[in-house]
Amino acid sequence: SPYQAGRGNELAIEQGVADLCNFQVADALDQPFEDESFDLIWSLESGEHMPDKEKFVNELFRVATPGGRIIIVTWCHRDLEVGESSLNSKEEKLLAKINRAYYLPRWCSVDDYVNLLKSQGAVDIRREDWSYIIAPFWKAVIKSSLNVKSVLGLAKSGFSTQRGAYAMLLMLRGFDKGLIKFGLITCSKPEAIVKKSVQAE
Repeated sequence: SPYQAGRGNELAIEQGVADLCNFQVADALDQPFEDESFDLIWSLESGEHMPDKEKFVNELFRVATPGGRIIIVTWCHRDLEVGESSLNSKEEKLLAKINRAYYLPRWCSVDDYVNLLKSQGAVDIRREDWSYIIAPFWKAVIKSSLNVKSVLGLAKSGFSTQRGAYAMLLMLRGFDKGLIKFGLITCSKPEAIVKKSVQAE
């Protein structure tokens, strides 16, 4: 948000690193940066908010320097099994409920991200399932809210907050069923190909 970006820049000044970093709000699908601007791109819990995953990946690739590394850590649904063309109806319904609560577009799988990166010519593509790391977080959040003060606060908070709290239970269900994954995908942009011209004698 603009407030977060402003606060980040304030702290950068306080810490004497304002000349090394800058915080700003921008459209991830239409970034205000020149081609090949960054040698490291780190996207954390952003991909799930992108309505156009292909455009998102293309933009990350565009602003990466040749040889630069791209790291995406995002919520995904499970990879499809051989012979599957889509998730089953129960899985789709569960994700739809979560999307309504968190105002999210359609999800994709880690496989989908890998394929999008491959289509850009990415090299050294690696992936890892971090679900086991993040799964305890949801249980801890739910457990911490099981007290009178939290319940009363939730009751007064309004429908949107209550729906978000309910979505935590849905997320946990998705984890337990193996539907929801917290995926890491990383790759490098190929080094620029230097073309040597040969002058005929």
